[in-house]
Amino acid sequence: MAKQIIFSEEARQSLVKGVNALAKAVVTTLGPKGRNVALDKKWGAPNVVHDGVTVAKEIDLEDPFENMGAQLVKEAASKTNDVAGDGTTTATLLAQSIINTGFKNVTAGTNPMMLRAGMEKAVDTVVAEIGKMAKKVQDADVAKVATISAQDEKIGSLIAEALSKVGKDGVVTVEEGKGLELSIDYKEGMEFDKGYASAYFVTNPDKMEAEIEDPHILITDKKVSALNELLPFLENLVKVSKNLVIIADEIEGEALATLVVNRLRGTFNALAIKAPGFGDRRKEMLEDIAILTGGTVISEDTGKKFESVTVEDCGRADKVWADKENARIIGGKGEAQAIKARIAQIKRAIEETTSDFDKEKLQERLAKLSGGVAVINVGAATEIELKDRKERVNDAVSATKAAIEEGIVPGGGVALLRARKGLLKLKESLTAAEEKVGVDVLYNALAEPIRWIAKNSGADEGWVMKHVEDSKVPDYGFNAMTLDFGSMTAFGIVDPAKVTRSAVQNAASIGVMVLTTEALVTDIPEKKEAVPSMPPGGMEY
Repeated sequence: MAKQIIFSEEARQSLVKGVNALAKAVVTTLGPKGRNVALDKKWGAPNVVHDGVTVAKEIDLEDPFENMGAQLVKEAASKTNDVAGDGTTTATLLAQSIINTGFKNVTAGTNPMMLRAGMEKAVDTVVAEIGKMAKKVQDADVAKVATISAQDEKIGSLIAEALSKVGKDGVVTVEEGKGLELSIDYKEGMEFDKGYASAYFVTNPDKMEAEIEDPHILITDKKVSALNELLPFLENLVKVSKNLVIIADEIEGEALATLVVNRLRGTFNALAIKAPGFGDRRKEMLEDIAILTGGTVISEDTGKKFESVTVEDCGRADKVWADKENARIIGGKGEAQAIKARIAQIKRAIEETTSDFDKEKLQERLAKLSGGVAVINVGAATEIELKDRKERVNDAVSATKAAIEEGIVPGGGVALLRARKGLLKLKESLTAAEEKVGVDVLYNALAEPIRWIAKNSGADEGWVMKHVEDSKVPDYGFNAMTLDFGSMTAFGIVDPAKVTRSAVQNAASIGVMVLTTEALVTDIPEKKEAVPSMPPGGMEY
């Protein structure tokens, strides 16, 4: 297909238009008084959401060059969401500011590569400043972080309760409930860091996730590639169940193709997941999964071969979920006594080992096996409200786990505003004038979140900014909900350091990519043929 190309300023202008179109829709959701966005669907009522990344994912622009800009900023939001689970609106806003201010400087003659060098140094400085501000999460802070993310005190308290029960390494999953209220169920389960073997197993294309309810779980440390190895087992399985999960060292070739084809045809629901760990540690983790689910590991070590596998060798669970990087087993049906015995065995191994590395890995296994799974059931009056509420709870769970990992910083845009002091010192140390421009671009961008939070709350953003910057108190900020000034920590307004850091890094990464772009290439849109008009005649005689 023939291509169309645009260059230099024209190319960057198109990108900027696309960036601004997407950002304008996303930033309206920022802060406790941010607005909702209605997303049209081809059927049924529109989805009303309050989540930046959900809004961003829905946007595709008609102009192909402008759409490139929108897709690049969408990448900043999505990557922040993947890494930290929250902060997508902040990342979008920062990227928009970096691109707009940077574009003006590049148009005025600044070398984009030198600007990039200065901005990369500025990002490193801001990340270091955020690290200095970060404080370890105390138990009382967990509910605050979750409340700020979900913008709902009840959700915050519920997530804090769930994490206190399952521990920081435990799994918190969010389900659609049947009533109007929120509730928690605790189940046996675990999460491990291996995802599905093929994207063809995905059951939720919007999130690229796969899940199967009430599955039979075949667990093996072997590579599964030949169809004849699986066929006798599959023939017996379809007589009792259509839901199958295979956790194996590797699933490939004929075997993988058979599972995919049968899933697509609807013969049975299949999900293939790569086995966690390596070497002997993999065998131990598979044994943990087998005990959790009440199954048997198919392995030469246990004397089990594929030819002799029966349906009874499979483990069972309420649900198995996976994305491309992680998998969760929820509601394992293994015997409670066997699980307790396995936990006791791992505890003894921890006491006996002299290797720090082995001790760390054993503690990870212990946390996975003993932590269990907290299932938060989200209820609502309508399906539209249910989807929005579920998304908020998911974001809040991710934000809270991010806070536990890297600590918390003052929220409401204050941490980013305070981090600008480090940029002033950095600018003084630089000798190249164009690198200093890069520092200025990020310096200006870091003020945008607090400005928009104030704007969305109806306050005068200039007055709010001046009031906060003039204060000598490190966590002094603006409470957009009550329109009061004071300590953000005392207000309970805190953000995970990981979310704040990821937003800055991803926004700057996309920003410099746009600013250093010199040409855009895309397909020439095909002309749609006009629909032929109705011929004369019809019912006339």
